[in-house]
Amino acid sequence: MQIDDTDRRILRHLLADAALPNAQIAERAGVTAATCWRRLERMQAAGLIAAPAAVINWRALGYEVEVSLRFSLDKTEPRAFDEFLAAARDVPEVIGIETFLGRVDVRLNVIARDMAQYQEIYRSRILTLPHIADIEALMLIATIKNESALPL
Repeated sequence: MQIDDTDRRILRHLLADAALPNAQIAERAGVTAATCWRRLERMQAAGLIAAPAAVINWRALGYEVEVSLRFSLDKTEPRAFDEFLAAARDVPEVIGIETFLGRVDVRLNVIARDMAQYQEIYRSRILTLPHIADIEALMLIATIKNESALPL
């Protein structure tokens, strides 16, 4: 799908504050509300804009610990990836799962209320995941930049 400068302006304002009503996005982008709505609908239909999502502040809900776990899996087992990912999806404290090419096969982002809870999750739910060859843990200290948008 080709987008023009008007689409880019609309997208910039949508990315800046997805909770803005259509009329305010239109005003800031310099178009009418009807034009803005039609363009947003067209971009959604084309798959350029995915469904809106809530961004949850886990710390505000009492989750003070976030750890990124990097896994290398036992590649001698043909179903290692599928079985590992299926089991990881069932761990409620896993808030992100990503797969990679290279030395690291999978990364899980895990949250916990404190270190004691993290230790329990790690021992009872993470170490029991199938086909683990190696694990590396990285504890999140601070998020400096967290943007999913390219400059438009």
